Amino acid sequence: MTNHFSSHSKRALLTCDIRLQEIMGQALKEMDFSILCGHRNEVDQNYAFDNGFSKLRWPLSKHNKLPAEAVDVAPYPINWNDTLRFVELSKIIKGVASGLMIEIIWGGDWTKFIDMPHWELVIASPWNELP
Repeated sequence: MTNHFSSHSKRALLTCDIRLQEIMGQALKEMDFSILCGHRNEVDQNYAFDNGFSKLRWPLSKHNKLPAEAVDVAPYPINWNDTLRFVELSKIIKGVASGLMIEIIWGGDWTKFIDMPHWELVIASPWNELP
């Protein structure tokens, strides 16, 4: 299967951490999907919060870092009601991330705020290492 990201998807993915770029690039070989957003500026983040697409205001989301530590994706063609395709895509992305030994979290696995397009890196903090 030969899939290619659209110009919008490419631009959005380029705002993301190189590890997310690698994961998504490899996953695209197995299933066609769109990159909805990577980095969000203050206006975009607060819009997402105000409209219920995010639980975090600027600058608290991993989307707000540059490069972004989060990315939103959707199976293509996009059908928001087809949750089975999101699950199918999640298995592919998790498999690719595991193969690359990159720890990643899917918003579809959350219980309080299910966010099926959302993926984020697990970033180790030096504070986690303190005794």
